Amino acid sequence: MSFCEHCAGQRFDRAQVLRALRDTRKRLLYEDASYSADEALALVINAVRSLEIPHLELLEEMGDDTVIH
Repeated sequence: MSFCEHCAGQRFDRAQVLRALRDTRKRLLYEDASYSADEALALVINAVRSLEIPHLELLEEMGDDTVIH
């Protein structure tokens, strides 16, 4: 099975985010320090925020017959 460039990129981005979440979870589980829920979520948000995920620009002038998937 193959994916268009857009869909392949989304799958790659999703995989990056899931890896970052799993890594942060492991870090939180194995560290001796205890974190509040707010602190743990802040660490997770920062882990995802640090990823280099490109911003997709919307095309303004698209014909009515254009299909985006």
